[in-house]
Amino acid sequence: MAHEHVSNTKRIWMVFGILSAVTIIEVIFGIFKPAMLHDTLLFQMNLLNWLFIGLTIYKAYYIVWAFMHLEGEKSNLRWSIVAPVVFLIIYLVFILLVEGNYIFDVFKSSQIKWNF
Repeated sequence: MAHEHVSNTKRIWMVFGILSAVTIIEVIFGIFKPAMLHDTLLFQMNLLNWLFIGLTIYKAYYIVWAFMHLEGEKSNLRWSIVAPVVFLIIYLVFILLVEGNYIFDVFKSSQIKWNF
């Protein structure tokens, strides 16, 4: 059996386009900061920050999907790689929000002045 070489040029440009589009969307939202997203709170953080977190997680997952060639692997292997990372990211965001809120409350209600 002869193995034919398959060009991945189209796929590479598609991955480049998707990652570029998501990055451009992040930059546009970062520059303009729409008031609707910036002023609306969800779990003590504005929706714009949640949007950035979601888009960043999407980009990270897509990079792993495309460049580690996970799309061709079995479902169990994919989940054994992706699930711990997703859990750790959710845990990190939770810890950052809880600790950040605690520090904010300490500085807000105490005699300690903001020095940063």
